[in-house]
Amino acid sequence: MASGGLQLLGFVLAFLGWIGIIISTAMPQWKMASYAGDNIVTAQALYEGLWMSCAMQSTGQIQCKVYDSLLKLDSTLQATRALMVAAIVVGLIGLFVAVIGMKCMKCMEDDQVKKMRMAIFGGVIFIVSGMAALVATSWYGNRVARAFYDPYTPVNTRFEFGSALFVGWAASSLAILGGAFLCCSCPHRETSYPASRGYPKNAPSTGKDYV
Repeated sequence: MASGGLQLLGFVLAFLGWIGIIISTAMPQWKMASYAGDNIVTAQALYEGLWMSCAMQSTGQIQCKVYDSLLKLDSTLQATRALMVAAIVVGLIGLFVAVIGMKCMKCMEDDQVKKMRMAIFGGVIFIVSGMAALVATSWYGNRVARAFYDPYTPVNTRFEFGSALFVGWAASSLAILGGAFLCCSCPHRETSYPASRGYPKNAPSTGKDYV
């Protein structure tokens, strides 16, 4: 019963992490313009994401522009895109596999060993999905931080971490944690020993010996 609860908790965490990865991929706030300089006065906030760049005016109006060319994009942005999309696809596969292995589902209930293996396999897939998203967001964040502290970067072109990075870090952590719970929720099979067979009792002697 406890393993079933841990399995359900792991699935919920992994599912929430997968949803968070999708949200992080779609958000345009992967990096935002920095206003750390004393002489910077602007009436708009600039954001850049994986698919578009946006400018929010002081009036609250937001204008976004989708990137025109894929080949002109920075290699870091292209690699981050690929990793995040791969994390989403792999997470979708892990979702279907984990659902089949859940104890509360009727599918494959006749073979508990295969059902247990499907749950573990789904957990491993969720861990891979979370690791891909974690690598993508960490790599992108590292490039943003390096450009920010680079003395040759103009002050008015520096960027800081956007909210999409924090969502991605939290989502990837949930996916990894949920996948680990799925892998640990299945109890170890106990070694079964054959039942000991008692020796037949000797028949009571009647006191007569036959030759």
